[in-house]
Amino acid sequence: MDSRIVRESILQGNTALGIELGSTRIKAVLIDPNFEIISSGIYDWENKLIDGFWTYCEKEIITGIQEAFRQVSTEVQSKFGIPLRKIGSIGCSAMMQGYIVLNKSGKLLVPFRTWRNATTSEASSQLTRSFKSKIPQRWSISHLYQAILDNEPHVSDINYITTLSGYVHWLLTGEKVLGIGDASGMFPVDEIKKQFDEGLIHKFDTLIADRKYSWTLLDIMPVVRIAGEPAGNLNGQGAILLDPSGLLGGGIPMCAPEGDGATGIVATNSIQKRTGNISVGTSIFAQFVLEKKLSNIYSEIDIMATPEGNPIGIILANNCSSDINAWINIFGEFCKSMGLKADRDELFNVLFNQAMSGDQDCGGLMSYGYYSAENITEIVKGRPLFIRTAESNFNLANFMRTQLFSAFAVLRIGMDILTNNENFSFDHICAHGGLFKTPEVVQKICAAALNVPISVMSTAGEGGAWGMAILASYVKDRLEGETLSAYLSSNVFQKKEYQIVYPDRMDKEGFDEFLMRYKRGLVIAKAAENYS
Repeated sequence: MDSRIVRESILQGNTALGIELGSTRIKAVLIDPNFEIISSGIYDWENKLIDGFWTYCEKEIITGIQEAFRQVSTEVQSKFGIPLRKIGSIGCSAMMQGYIVLNKSGKLLVPFRTWRNATTSEASSQLTRSFKSKIPQRWSISHLYQAILDNEPHVSDINYITTLSGYVHWLLTGEKVLGIGDASGMFPVDEIKKQFDEGLIHKFDTLIADRKYSWTLLDIMPVVRIAGEPAGNLNGQGAILLDPSGLLGGGIPMCAPEGDGATGIVATNSIQKRTGNISVGTSIFAQFVLEKKLSNIYSEIDIMATPEGNPIGIILANNCSSDINAWINIFGEFCKSMGLKADRDELFNVLFNQAMSGDQDCGGLMSYGYYSAENITEIVKGRPLFIRTAESNFNLANFMRTQLFSAFAVLRIGMDILTNNENFSFDHICAHGGLFKTPEVVQKICAAALNVPISVMSTAGEGGAWGMAILASYVKDRLEGETLSAYLSSNVFQKKEYQIVYPDRMDKEGFDEFLMRYKRGLVIAKAAENYS
């Protein structure tokens, strides 16, 4: 990276900023015209279970994006000796779906209800039957309909319903728009028209007609945009909200806000048919661009859309890295108690590498990292568990291997439907997320768990904020008629390197045995729901 060229790009505003509000951190990255990261900022946050709902503090949404942007600006000043006054384009993304509803004054009617909530089973089931299409619990329409079924008083005052990414975009621009990837998890979209399905909207309005609300569904939903379409500009109020110092000017074009699923597709160049990607974090999900419709409705597979509006199948498990992080913290506390200085990244590297020397089937150990409900395995309440028998081979290597195997178990249950029932196959699946920062280890475990080659790019740890910055660049720089797929292949990933790891036979056999025990032990996880 030539610092003089980058400095000039910053001065000219030939950059793009991506902001993503993930489940454990808010991250912002500023990229140059070559899609290399100039500077970045991170704000850590955690969801809380309040009054029966997983949520985040409203004020922390704003505090988080301000702090992430402040770090971006500070790093620019430190590295290049210039203030960050101009940006070429901006994009915001966030964890998929959930429920944000505002009144006419723009006030939240209830705290943000995240994707993690499993409180909408009745609404989800009824809508799935009515629409003859799977409507997952986390989708915004499930949350809305459940609130209607529960006679929640706030429903009559709804003026706007959106996702977290749509909410942040509205705060910065005043525009009520949403990218089609995130929108397809609010409500089903029409694959041809690239808009919300009009027939199903009419069916929903008919379903609730007896409630006599002052609004219809289309009245309160965002406008759907596909990648590359303008979605408004950063206004003066939004500029001050993002950068309270007042250095950043308004008028910056913004792309349509998206969910972390869409940014994962972009960050891994998994946008063409028969490609797929895996994103790991608090949750874990795999996405596959479909070349044909599935033969059945599966409770384990959601149908959504790429940022261009093409159908994808998503397998999402609510729980992945939370329990691993909790155990890493315990090991960190032990090191501190022993007077040892252990860097957190070093702890991950050392402990994950230990997993590679464990027994192939984890020596009879078992873990269920259910911090929240898990819909695929029908667990209603999260109760993290570690289980062993007196005969288990209980050592550090097997313990860590168990944690990693467990992180991929639910995803594998869903994957088996695609491969066994629908006969899908893939050359390889591209993975990204923080767990893949440890070279090869998690990649090898993932390949064995899913029985498919796993590729990891050099940008695997950058995540969705980088993908969002690319979408922001696309809305600014794309040529007439240039598709997002062509833009990614020709500009972004032409020189990117990736490493493919193939499933090891012994590891695969070990995971298959582990998964059989995992399924048998679900009765224990189910019984633990009564523990409080």
